[in-house]
Amino acid sequence: MSKMPMIFAGHGSPMNAIEDNRYTREWREMAKKIPRPESIVSISAHWYTEGTKIMNEENPKTVYDMYGFPEELYKISYNAPGNPALAGNVKDMISKQSVYDNTWGIDHGTWSVLTHMFPQRDIPVFQISIDAFAPPQVHYQIGRELKSLRNQGVLLFGTGNIVHNLRMIDWGMEDDGFKWAYSFDDYIKTNIENRNHENILHYMSQGEAANLAVPAPDHFNPILYLLGASDEEDKITVYNNSCMLGSLSMTSYLFESF
Repeated sequence: MSKMPMIFAGHGSPMNAIEDNRYTREWREMAKKIPRPESIVSISAHWYTEGTKIMNEENPKTVYDMYGFPEELYKISYNAPGNPALAGNVKDMISKQSVYDNTWGIDHGTWSVLTHMFPQRDIPVFQISIDAFAPPQVHYQIGRELKSLRNQGVLLFGTGNIVHNLRMIDWGMEDDGFKWAYSFDDYIKTNIENRNHENILHYMSQGEAANLAVPAPDHFNPILYLLGASDEEDKITVYNNSCMLGSLSMTSYLFESF
């Protein structure tokens, strides 16, 4: 089996799950470019925990981890099966201490994108949590340890936002971003494309732009897992290279190995 690609999706608003817009159309295009995965392992910004946790349920539940949205959004059920056997393998692969935890489920960081990419809901999927207390190097190392999954037909899927500052949202900037948001998003994009991972791991060196773009690392950290699992020969394609509402970037990445 050839090596599976990897995807990082800038997921933005949960409303993307029920909308047809330029972001969701690009996610669908990304799915068309890759082989059908045997399973999906998702690292979502919205499972942000103390320690590293792994789901190993046969049928993980859909989590509605958002409030005040239209009723239609809460009727979505991303009822894909889990993969307990693969979850066990993943737990063994990660050198950092981890535990099984099924108190969570498939959250909107995952299902708001996968409902467009794989609407049939027939590909097994489970999530790995993001340790809120681990430094960037630890997330990157976990990605390195999971790299061999790509040879087993597994899609490593990261979902968050490179720039994510809800406190600074400007509703008048529907399809635009602040100068600092573009600056930080472009800095990360350039270093991803040039494979300068050390610069990304030390993103806080960017000072005020980094402090504004990443006030908390929950939405940023998912990209680190994919960078850890990437290879020098991976082709990197950028999708949805844009900012919205001033302080969110929707930039997404497809890593392909040929």
